[in-house]
Amino acid sequence: MEAWARWCYRHKLVVLVLWVGALTGVGAAGSAAGGDYANMFGIPGTDSSRAYERMAEVFPESAGDSVSVVWRVDSGAVGDAAVRDRLEPALTRIGSLPGVGDVAGPYGAGPGGAARISEDGRTAYAQVTFAQRADAVPKELVQDVVDTAQGAERAGLRVELGGQAIDRIAEPPTGMAELVGILAAGVVLFLAFGSLFSMLLPITVAVFGVGTGLMSTLLLSHVVEVPEVASLLGSLIGLGVGIDYALFIVTRHRRGILGGRSPEDSAALALNTAGRAVLFAGGTVCVALAGMLVTRMSFLQGVVLATSLTVVLSVLAAITLLPALLGLLGDRVLSRRQRRRLAAEGPEPVEAKGTAARWSATVQRRPRAIAAVAVVVMAALAIPVLSLRLGATDQGNHPEDRTTRQAYDLLAEGFGPGFNGPLQLVAETGALGGPGDPATKAAVDALVERVAADDGVAMAAAMPVPSGPTDSSGAFESSVTVIQVVPTTSPQDVRTDQLIDRLRDDVIPDSGVEAHVGGVTAVFKDFSSVTADRLPVFIATIIGLGFLLLLLAFRSLVVPLTAAVMNLVAAAASFGVLVAIFQWGWGAELLGFGKEGPITAFLPVIMLSMLFGLSMDYQVFLVSRMHEEWVHTKDNARAVRVGLAETSRVINSAALIMICVFGAFVLSGDTEGAVAGVGLAAAVALDAFILRTALVPAAMQLLGRANWWLPGWLDRRLPHLAVEPPEAALPTPAQELPKEEGISGATVVHGFVRTEEGAPVADAVLTLLSPGGEQLDRVGTLADGSYILSAPAGGSYLLAVVSREYEPWTRHIMVGGEPLIHDLTLTPSEAASPSHPA
Repeated sequence: MEAWARWCYRHKLVVLVLWVGALTGVGAAGSAAGGDYANMFGIPGTDSSRAYERMAEVFPESAGDSVSVVWRVDSGAVGDAAVRDRLEPALTRIGSLPGVGDVAGPYGAGPGGAARISEDGRTAYAQVTFAQRADAVPKELVQDVVDTAQGAERAGLRVELGGQAIDRIAEPPTGMAELVGILAAGVVLFLAFGSLFSMLLPITVAVFGVGTGLMSTLLLSHVVEVPEVASLLGSLIGLGVGIDYALFIVTRHRRGILGGRSPEDSAALALNTAGRAVLFAGGTVCVALAGMLVTRMSFLQGVVLATSLTVVLSVLAAITLLPALLGLLGDRVLSRRQRRRLAAEGPEPVEAKGTAARWSATVQRRPRAIAAVAVVVMAALAIPVLSLRLGATDQGNHPEDRTTRQAYDLLAEGFGPGFNGPLQLVAETGALGGPGDPATKAAVDALVERVAADDGVAMAAAMPVPSGPTDSSGAFESSVTVIQVVPTTSPQDVRTDQLIDRLRDDVIPDSGVEAHVGGVTAVFKDFSSVTADRLPVFIATIIGLGFLLLLLAFRSLVVPLTAAVMNLVAAAASFGVLVAIFQWGWGAELLGFGKEGPITAFLPVIMLSMLFGLSMDYQVFLVSRMHEEWVHTKDNARAVRVGLAETSRVINSAALIMICVFGAFVLSGDTEGAVAGVGLAAAVALDAFILRTALVPAAMQLLGRANWWLPGWLDRRLPHLAVEPPEAALPTPAQELPKEEGISGATVVHGFVRTEEGAPVADAVLTLLSPGGEQLDRVGTLADGSYILSAPAGGSYLLAVVSREYEPWTRHIMVGGEPLIHDLTLTPSEAASPSHPA
């Protein structure tokens, strides 16, 4: 990594040109090609998928999508002349608009028109069919339809519109959520760094990574099935990890310059340390996302592809574009005040200080109390997850002020709550003789009667079906008859799910006719059922993969086990927050989220993948610093203290940035985007502020040396996957700190190690380390407690002492040009045990 970083640093213009060319080229190609997203949520093999496939054979998809124009009068009837005189001309004008294919209203002749008027005569609707799909209909045309329809309103006459195309004109401008998230992240970065250039670095890196990722996803949508929500989720996670990864590297780089290194050496060291952690963290995120593949849902394969590609490009930007930008800025990554202080006072001390250091000390003094409080808070937030119900959201969940929500409510009020989510029973009638055969008609009529007799059905009627094609003998080939079923309950009501089960398990089998239950409501019910069945396997897979990666990285059984438990706790608490807000409705309308409803069926799998990946990021950055200290000192208390003190501030800053980015997606205009944004923002907040900076270090403090236990036989068989650079890659003391005047050449540190009573300690192990953490010498005391360590030059060093029966001892020492005599005293350890030798 060091050689790679130096190459990018020195060839900064080449790297910049390559990245600008990539973003411009892919962006131009993506904009020209556009997106070809697939939004089928069905799962092959389910009953609803079979119903859809059979319906598609008889009713090919229409050329375009449709919207509903719904009107209601406060008094009188919609058939009154005064109402017709206002609505009929409006519908005629809508039908004449370029791009509108057909308008089917309630005022035409025949039963079809009368069916569009409610029983009380006060509500009616018309179907407006466009010539294109909803995502291809020009917003100007949709707005003309809305303005023309609502222009017919008067006192006592309400006109509302519903449909997917109407949603598009209510959405904020494209990129608004991303822009708000970036601006909020910029504020956090400026407060963290105090430097405009340092603030711009992570944002620039994230924009390049996410920009190339989204444009590449547009192009890939023409080759593989990618759902439209994948681009939203890709930008959501890409911005979060892109900014955070650059933040970790820039923070390490700035600390190196403040410690006295040159900008190039500091950048090389930052990429060789934090950059390695970024590579590992990005890999864990991609592994967690790939865990979705075990669900065997084709819909999620496109999500995995889009989000993983964006993460990979964000990591690539962090380890190539970022060092090039660091080369352009030099020491201007520091604020002017920091540069003046560095020039006047020299390098800053290596040890962390301030609030982070004080909090780290507090966690070590009171680990049991802090762990108990954290567990209680997380458990309380996780309680609502016990009532989690998967399903589908629709326009009935929109905020009350949207016309789509008003139209939905008017239809439910006029035609019944089940009108917005009808079911389609697709009956196989080919074997009975075809649609026109008397036996077929009798069988279908009997099935309709059975369905209509169910208490959960408001209306059931067979739809007109064209005769199927005939073979050479003139006999009917296999065809179907579709029965429209309107439930008495809304699509999101649990009783509607129960009705679908009764139709499949009892009503249809007893009729003797082969039939499948379809429709959007049935599709999402099947999707929810399959998701719930496969969720345990999915969770076990991503937990197992994460455990294996951390086991290889930190060579410990306890650290990955702790991480797995914490990830599950974070997931439960964050989904508890989602259930409370979106399913129970606690503050949903007040916050502008609309009416409560079930959690969209596909979100748990996607969110768990993203959450586990992001949680692993924080675990890697926290524990890698602890592990680095443990490897050098074998002092668990110091490892926890130093690791938490040096990483908590940057983890908290990174979490604030992710919260801003994820929270901004509430403005995306997409219900699933808002739910995912709130859930991930809550998860990151809980994970960073409670788990990684409180519960994890408290637990590691209580576990002591057991944190780093690994059986010898397993250690010998595991491949090595180190997050930290090898010792040889770390700078020598001469590189770490400038030599003091008159001090040069090798010297020694020697003395005696004694107890408080003055007795020699014969089993102590002393380690001399550079300020950068490199082990320079390691010796054991003799029988009289004496020791002697070799220092390669004068300067600042870290001296660490461990012993079987005594508390670990660590101090910074300053070595001059002469041998340093340094006696020290150890304190008995109450936790010392022969089973845990030093």
